[in-house]
Amino acid sequence: MSLPQLERVLDYRFEAQARLDEDTWRHLQHGDCAAEEAALAGVRLMPRPLRNVAQGHTCLSLFGQQLEHPIVLAPVAYQRLFHADGEIATAMAAAAQGGQMTISSLASMPLEAIVQASRDTGAPHAPWFQLYWQNDRPRTQRLLHRAITAGCSAIVFTVDAPLKLATMQLPAHIEAVNLEPDTQPAHTPSGRSTVFHRWMAQAPIWDDLGWLRQQTDLPLLVKGLLHPDDADAALELGCDGIIVSNHGGRVLDGTVSSLAALTHIVQRVGGRAPVLFDSGIRSGRDVLVALAHGATAVLVGRPYVWGLASRGALGAAHVIRLLRDELEMSMALTGCATLVDIGY
Repeated sequence: MSLPQLERVLDYRFEAQARLDEDTWRHLQHGDCAAEEAALAGVRLMPRPLRNVAQGHTCLSLFGQQLEHPIVLAPVAYQRLFHADGEIATAMAAAAQGGQMTISSLASMPLEAIVQASRDTGAPHAPWFQLYWQNDRPRTQRLLHRAITAGCSAIVFTVDAPLKLATMQLPAHIEAVNLEPDTQPAHTPSGRSTVFHRWMAQAPIWDDLGWLRQQTDLPLLVKGLLHPDDADAALELGCDGIIVSNHGGRVLDGTVSSLAALTHIVQRVGGRAPVLFDSGIRSGRDVLVALAHGATAVLVGRPYVWGLASRGALGAAHVIRLLRDELEMSMALTGCATLVDIGY
């Protein structure tokens, strides 16, 4: 039986929903991203006909890596929930499309196998690694060292989700295979707050970020910042990049718009480091809007997972290609031959 033709990113959303069971689909879509999507869609673009955009391109250099487009695959946990090939398929898709991916701390396949799949597909640079704080410095250092040893080319320290609570019961065969078993006590002492005296007592603080900076020479990005003062503080500690993100609406309801926060952070950073944007990207037009607001590149999450769930590596690669094609068309129609031409 022939497969239906999928020609839009949204087609992959419907296809993925049809293929995944209800609990898995709910887990994937968990979080309020509607405000982010609306903010991006609400920006009006100005067409600029007659400009010479022949020989245009979407290439950029990011942390010393040459990429064919500014679409980075965001870290998504437990990808074997969506396809048997999981993160290996995602690595192959990103490499085949000349881009970059970020391996989640909660990946369901070994770090080493994911990095090798990227290399085998011809990627010139190994994937980035998204690091969650592991309750204390020794455990965090061991996970960081494993990522470095595996060959990961940058570290993305995610700070906006200190409480990593699963939104579904995972199948027995799927787990965060790269993490050490959690030996922390599961109870809260009588009369104490579970949030403040157990969960947040193990969460990272600014001193931990400073310590982390000292543990690696790889590019270190901080993901999950929305306030300009926090971006300033991260750069003062020697971090190499900022990722403006509200975690796709999965952590705290009613946060400020990531797009609005992007504008303020870009102004504060003032070109000292790349500022990336994450949250709500659903089209190449959205990518253009984020770049026009000062982002150097964007992270995309759910759309490529829709592709992964629908067609494995080929589906994820096609979603990336569709996003890039839409970005190129949006650039051409607004008179932008290269990414540096993009502005308001």
